[in-house]
Amino acid sequence: MKLKTKFNLVLVGVFSVSLLVTGLLSYKILQTNAREEVIQQAGMMMEAAMAIRGYTIGEIKPLLGMQLKRAFLPQSVPAYAATQAFHELRKTHPEYTYKEATLNPTNPRNRAVDWEADVVEEFRNNSKGGEIIGERETPTGRSLYLARPIQINDRGCLTCHSTVQAAPKTLLARYGPANGFGWKLNEVVGAQIVSVPTSVPFKKANSTFVTFMGALVGIFTIIAIMLNVMLGNIVVKPVTNMSRIADQVSMGKLDAPEFAESGKDEIASLAVSFNRMRRSLEKAMKMLEE
Repeated sequence: MKLKTKFNLVLVGVFSVSLLVTGLLSYKILQTNAREEVIQQAGMMMEAAMAIRGYTIGEIKPLLGMQLKRAFLPQSVPAYAATQAFHELRKTHPEYTYKEATLNPTNPRNRAVDWEADVVEEFRNNSKGGEIIGERETPTGRSLYLARPIQINDRGCLTCHSTVQAAPKTLLARYGPANGFGWKLNEVVGAQIVSVPTSVPFKKANSTFVTFMGALVGIFTIIAIMLNVMLGNIVVKPVTNMSRIADQVSMGKLDAPEFAESGKDEIASLAVSFNRMRRSLEKAMKMLEE
């Protein structure tokens, strides 16, 4: 087996092990980072929804006071405004969904389904609030969600949701007296939930992983070619020439040229020793002839 073949076998073995270890570690890191990035984006979307809610309460609803006496306008409801704004956002980010899931909503579209009701109950049982990050199975695949509690901290919300008697007549005319009442101050009534398929972060991670590993293989290939060229010029070629001269001398061709001595590396030292041995052999052959 030639020296280059041995060298390349060792090089490929070392690279294969390194590539395997690097691939496993980088894949896990990329998956985690992609998941965290998606959750961070979901959190920003939720904060944007909260900002829209605050803007609606503080600036839009007061301007519609007179109109609300004649007809109820859902645009004055913070939850409606936030949900509609998110619908517009989904035109550029269709993979994300947003819902203000409520146990007893005025608007039926906000009613919490079973798994959402479980999230709301968990917030109701946990006085610290915070947020919940989880995964669930859906008909289209596994989904990742971020949820934060909706708590009644403003007494103004109770105007429409405390009792049927206190609610605006225009609201009752639109939605009826059956739902959305009995809310209390500081009570958790629902949860903001942003969902995204787990395929989204996995797709991002896989794309980055393929690019990274492809670049790594490309870099290794370039390094391997450069090492083979260097090995050929620095080691293999000089040793081959030395072997050729040694064969000529061994067959009695003492007029064979000496091996060129250049540099201060191990090959140069070997060349010096080889030429010294050759000269010694020439002297010994001449002494025998005499």
